[in-house]
Amino acid sequence: MSGIAEGRVVVVTGAARGIGRGHALEFARQGAKVVVNDLGAEVDGTGSSGAAVIRVHLRGTFAPLRHAAAYWREQAKAGAPVDARVINTTSSSGIYGNPGQGNYGAAKAGIAGLTVIAARELERYGVTVNAIAPTALTRMTDGLIPGDADADPGDVAPLVVWLGSAQSRGITGRVFNVRAGRISVAEGWHAGPGVDKGARWDPAELGEVIPALVGKAAPNALTNGEIPGVTGS
Repeated sequence: MSGIAEGRVVVVTGAARGIGRGHALEFARQGAKVVVNDLGAEVDGTGSSGAAVIRVHLRGTFAPLRHAAAYWREQAKAGAPVDARVINTTSSSGIYGNPGQGNYGAAKAGIAGLTVIAARELERYGVTVNAIAPTALTRMTDGLIPGDADADPGDVAPLVVWLGSAQSRGITGRVFNVRAGRISVAEGWHAGPGVDKGARWDPAELGEVIPALVGKAAPNALTNGEIPGVTGS
């Protein structure tokens, strides 16, 4: 029986180890033709790539997306059918915030923002763009993830493969948390409590206004994505 990715061509960047390797193997298992790419950089940044975190993660996500988007756009304009997928990798460090990871978190937050914007830009051409925020025990996270026994990197792949299949056509612009068998949708920034004076504020007036607004707003999510005091998040 053919898999859900039968006949699709997939490019997996960073496919030699960990989460990316799991993606490549599962896509192949599900019938896709898989192109793998991995520069072999070490955890400390040495090896084939010694560049800064922002450039590797954010620019490294943007660059292949830009060229793929240009190709699909030309295909669509030429009248060829396009049913394409982009699955980016962000992180809870970026979308929820993790102390000590300012550069990494900023890059990953940028990827989440890029995902939402690209989804809106490319939808007209038959392209969906989603992202995952995975938790898995890899060489980069060894010893850092609490309760890591259930954080097998291969467990992330089923969601990615589904997002890369024809079945996911109606899903775009979303970020998914995934760890082991648990999947949740990350809910992004949205406008909360507000006030409109109808004129320019005097800075001295805001001493009462801003604390009151913040007091009405939901607290920021914890590093695991859960909102304090809210069950079922």
